[in-house]
Amino acid sequence: MLQQILHDMYIDPELLAELNEEQKHILFYKMREEQLRRWREREEKEQREEAALKRTARFKQSNDRRVQWLHGSDGEIWVWIMGDSPGDKPYEQISEELMAERARQQAQTEAEELWKQKEAEITKKFRDAMAKEKAKIVAEKWKIETEDRKAAKLMEEKIQEELKKREEEERQRGEEQIRQQEELRAKELYLSLKQAQQHSQHNEHEDQEWKEQLRRSKAADEERSHKARRARDEYRRQSLRAIQKGKVAGLSNLFKGTSLNNEPEIKLNSNSPSPLMTLTTPARKAWERPSRPISREILIRWFKEEQLPRRAGFERNTHAVAPWFHGIISRQEAEELLMNKSEGAFLVRVSEKIWGYALSYRQQSGFKHFLVDASGDFYSFLGVDPNRHATLTDLIDFHKEEIITSSGGELLLEPCGQRKNPPDYSSLFE
Repeated sequence: MLQQILHDMYIDPELLAELNEEQKHILFYKMREEQLRRWREREEKEQREEAALKRTARFKQSNDRRVQWLHGSDGEIWVWIMGDSPGDKPYEQISEELMAERARQQAQTEAEELWKQKEAEITKKFRDAMAKEKAKIVAEKWKIETEDRKAAKLMEEKIQEELKKREEEERQRGEEQIRQQEELRAKELYLSLKQAQQHSQHNEHEDQEWKEQLRRSKAADEERSHKARRARDEYRRQSLRAIQKGKVAGLSNLFKGTSLNNEPEIKLNSNSPSPLMTLTTPARKAWERPSRPISREILIRWFKEEQLPRRAGFERNTHAVAPWFHGIISRQEAEELLMNKSEGAFLVRVSEKIWGYALSYRQQSGFKHFLVDASGDFYSFLGVDPNRHATLTDLIDFHKEEIITSSGGELLLEPCGQRKNPPDYSSLFE
């Protein structure tokens, strides 16, 4: 049954409800292991196919760039519109202002540097021109007599005024040119910064999402590894104990050839003495077991066809029904029977969910229920105890001395018997 669940990667909700928390954890862990195994197989297959394609097209140039969309928990492409969520600030306005200010400051800095260079060039240019004109005037006027010095001075002042005027005009043109360049540069820097910020925010958000997923995945892997180590330790301990006691599978043929027809007397246990019953196995058509129990009649036939020949529910080496064995009763009825019992009391009932049984156990704070898989040639707890037992009685006797789970420490101490007469399992032996 466990193999069927792992093959389908699905468990019926009713069957899941029958499992306790530890059984659920172990079952989910095994399903996760199966998922990883399938994923590794798929990855290896894809790698082999990709390698084959590369070998085929090794003389061709190829571009392997791909766009891979980030997916959310619902499996759809992840989308988030910033600013639409409750409590969000108007991000666009803040972002626009910040980028505009950064662009303006950088453009202003560049403009100041450019203006310093331009101003130095203008000053040098007109200083050199003035020096040349002054030298020229001095050279010419020194030839003239002293009376012409006044005219030369006036001419020099006129030329200086004209040069200053031209210098001022040149400065104004330079300032206007610098101002236009500053505005253009500010716009260019603004667009560049905006694109860089969008790209950076996108990458930063993706990095945060990836880191958070990685953290959660590592935490889950550590938890699963811890549970797996604990399950393996428990498996080794119980396996070694079972080998020492000689109660593990390998005894499947112990009762081969034993026929209930040759030993017809079966004692039905109840609180009051009951007569011996004669069990006969009438001739039937070939038994074909459905995939799962679908009715009470099918369960009864399954028990008679498959379990009676394996002495399920009998005490060891006797023809009496074990005191812990019950028929097809519900979980609620089992808990009512165990209600006034002490911790360690237990009973085994025929399960209506699987081909097997349910072991109901009384603990100090409540009850636990463990499914026993009997669909094969052995008996074992579904997802808890890895040991396989040849008979149902072997499983019960084994856990009278060995705990079922390491976390719960369940030992089968006191069998819970019948309250009804006839007993609730009478329909199984009719």
